[in-house]
Parts: sequence; structure tokens; C-alpha cells
Amino acid sequence: MSVTLSEIGRLIGGDVIGDGDTTITNVAGIEKAGTGDITFVANSRCLPLLKTTGASAVIVGRGVRSDKGIPLIETDNPYFAFVKVMELFASKDDDLSPSPGIHATVVLGKNVKIGNKVSLQPYVVIDDNVEIGDNVIIYPNTYIGKKSRIGEETLIYSGVTIREKTEIGKRTIIHSGVVIGGDGLGFIPVGRIHYKIPHIGTVIIGDDVEIGANVTIDRATIGETIIEKGVKIDNLVQIAHNVVVGENSMIVAQAGISGSTIIGKRVTMAGQSGTIGHIKIGDNTTIASRAVVTKSLPPNSFVSGVPARPHQEEQRIKAARQRLPQLRQTVRELLKRVEKLENKLSAND
Repeated sequence: MSVTLSEIGRLIGGDVIGDGDTTITNVAGIEKAGTGDITFVANSRCLPLLKTTGASAVIVGRGVRSDKGIPLIETDNPYFAFVKVMELFASKDDDLSPSPGIHATVVLGKNVKIGNKVSLQPYVVIDDNVEIGDNVIIYPNTYIGKKSRIGEETLIYSGVTIREKTEIGKRTIIHSGVVIGGDGLGFIPVGRIHYKIPHIGTVIIGDDVEIGANVTIDRATIGETIIEKGVKIDNLVQIAHNVVVGENSMIVAQAGISGSTIIGKRVTMAGQSGTIGHIKIGDNTTIASRAVVTKSLPPNSFVSGVPARPHQEEQRIKAARQRLPQLRQTVRELLKRVEKLENKLSAND
């Protein structure tokens, strides 16, 4: 496809600086962009690349100009504007989206309700009493358990397992290898054995959630494990039974949330961070990479370290820890001086 720079400017609400008739045929990163490509500059560190880029046009922030005379589009948020242009070109790539229809190898249980324009790809298994909304796409080798509900326009990639009684909201994206609704690590010590606790609860996933590859979200023992609307979960995350993740939170790769923890709204858990169970994380909190939260946190916290503590405090502790070898040597020298003084005093007595 091809569009003019003026058309892109109208799409993203930006102001065109230069030739609005410039033809754009694709999007690219600023360092690899060539003729026909549009790219973007989102921060001052990348501004020097305006002099060397081969792009036909660049999306920039307000007041930015190019010495090369490259046509520009001024916007308040260049990165977001570029994402909107990416969506424009992606929407024209019809070859990547399967056509509606049910493949001959699909297995359908009893009383399955399927909406309009649904695409079920090879070897999908839909168990009894499942409801699938309009415009849902389910890729090959995926299993949907009994009495589950899939909201409209949801996209489920290949090799996903969604266990019984799970509810998936609208416009949710679930990547390959995800398991939703498996039993949690629920056991009672009885004598020398671990006696299994029945997991009779469910999982509820809200609207506009995205779940990365190989994420596991356990069903509740009783009640629900809840992922609220707008949550984004990176690859390889473990979410245990009865957890609640508040809306628009971000859980980054290899994070782990222990059972019955309540994560507030707009919380960020960075890579390999984790929590113990049965605590509450306040809204707008950031948990730094590899931090382990061992107690509840108030809203607007920023914590790091093991155990997690306020970030500034953790930074002071790390700085002091770096000086430990020097401090240790100083203490040794002071001990020797004290010993000499004590010996001298003893000799005088």
C-alpha cells in the first residue's frame, strides 16, 4: 500500500512540515529506514540520526526540524503517533489473518455457541457448553474447556490451554503456550504427605488484556483468580491461585505472584520480581527488577531489593555495601591501634 504524508498527518493529528505529497509505502526504524519509509524520533538522544537517516519522512516532537530538509510530521507524542501508523500498514496485510470459518479437524462439544465471523483453525478442541463471541480467532492445537466463555474479537494463538469455566473478555490477546485455569500449588501437610486441596474456583480475564507466551494463570481454590481490564503480561509469568491483578497493570517477564496477593491498579512489576502470598500492593506502585515483596505496600510506592524496601533506601544500602571491603580494612587497622594503646597502658600500670 502507499499513502501520502498529508494523509498520515490527518490520521495521527500531526502537522506536516515539508512536502505533503511525499509517498509512504512502509514503516521502519530510523537507522534502517530507506526511500518510501516513515520513521520517528521520540527523544533527544536520537535527534542526531535525523542527519543520517534514509527515510522519506520522520515523525517528530514539537519544534524539531531537520537540516537535511526531510519532510516531518510534528506531534505531541511521536512514539504513539508512529504506533498508529504501524497499525495502518498492519491492517492492510490481509495475508496474516485467517478467514472466518471452522476447519474440518476442529472438535466441537455439545451445546457450543459460536458467534459471527469466527475462525477456528486446525485441531482446535472446544468442549461442551462453551460460548465464543463474534470475530474471535483461535489458532491450531488450542483447547477450550467446558463452560468457558470467550469474548468478541479475542485472538488466541496456537497451543493454548484454557481450562473449564474460564471467562475471557473482549479484545484480549493470548499468545502461544499459555495455560489458564490449571490447579495452583494447593496442598495440606498431613503426616508425611502433601494432601491436595481441590481447586473448584475459576479464572476471569477482563477486556483488552494481553497475555504473553508461556504464561500460567492458576484457577482459584474457591472463588476467582482475576486479571482486570487492560492488564499486560509479558512472557513466562506465573500468577497463582486467587490473585487479583488490577486494571492497566504491567507484569514483566519471569515475574511471579504468589497466592491470594492483590495487585492494585496501574502497578508495574519488572522482570523477575515477585511477591509472597496474601499481601496487597497499592495502586501506581513500581516493583523493580528482581525485587521480592514480603509485605503489603501503600499506593505510589517504588521498591527494589531483597527484601523489597523503598528504592532510595535500597540504593543507600547498596552504596554502603560497595564500601564494605574498605570499611573492614579500616576496622582492622583501628583494632590494631586500640590493641597497641591497651598494651601501652598495661605496661605503664
